[in-house]
Amino acid sequence: MDVLYFAWVRERIGIPREKVETQAATVADLVEELRAREPRYAAAFADLSALRVALDQELTEFDAPLAGVREVAFFPPMTGG
Repeated sequence: MDVLYFAWVRERIGIPREKVETQAATVADLVEELRAREPRYAAAFADLSALRVALDQELTEFDAPLAGVREVAFFPPMTGG
């Protein structure tokens, strides 16, 4: 699946997107796999309360299932103005 990173998440990880092969059942499981990769991922996903996630461009929660998902996007909460 494609994993996209936006704003400071992208800055911490150092790339805007990547293809990921995963056995993760949920977004939270995927986050754990990514955290275990290397320190830059651990830093980016250190505080999930500071992140939002979208599956196939639909905002969702970290306990959402990944079955059939083609794209996961991580980004900080948006603020209006």
